[in-house]
Amino acid sequence: MSKQREFSNKMRSYHRYLGFFLAGIMAMYAISGIVLIFRDTDALKKETIHEKTLKPGLSATDLGKQIEIKKLSFKEVKGDVASFEQGSYNTATGEVEYTTKALPLVLDKMTHLHKAKSADPLYVLNIFFGLALLFFVLSSFWMFLPGTSIFKKGMYFSLAGMVLVIILLFV
Repeated sequence: MSKQREFSNKMRSYHRYLGFFLAGIMAMYAISGIVLIFRDTDALKKETIHEKTLKPGLSATDLGKQIEIKKLSFKEVKGDVASFEQGSYNTATGEVEYTTKALPLVLDKMTHLHKAKSADPLYVLNIFFGLALLFFVLSSFWMFLPGTSIFKKGMYFSLAGMVLVIILLFV
């Protein structure tokens, strides 16, 4: 067996078993990626109404920190009741009522993993997964021996895919 064929068979084997191993996480990233496309809408989100009593007389910024709503600002103040986009706050009694919208627990966990930052504990898994995907890209070029018709067709499809990426980057 030639060294080229032996290397090609080894790459096929690595590609196959790594693909089986990562099938679940690839499905998770695919689903969470689709869900993230709609993150600026309320699609799939569940509404929850919250009622709390906080310290009276909080500013909009302090209230936002307490109830974990970023960039909270009062839209209107009538007497002791300050209204904001998600609810209202009674500045005299400290009672606040507001609504939050969130994805179901599993989808929320999936999208947070998908968007992991370097400060998140599992960011190393995202790096590993990215490198595994890069391996899939590169190893696919050793799936078939050069000179075969299937390899040549594969090169045409690869070229078409690269053209599509360039088009998408500049649209």
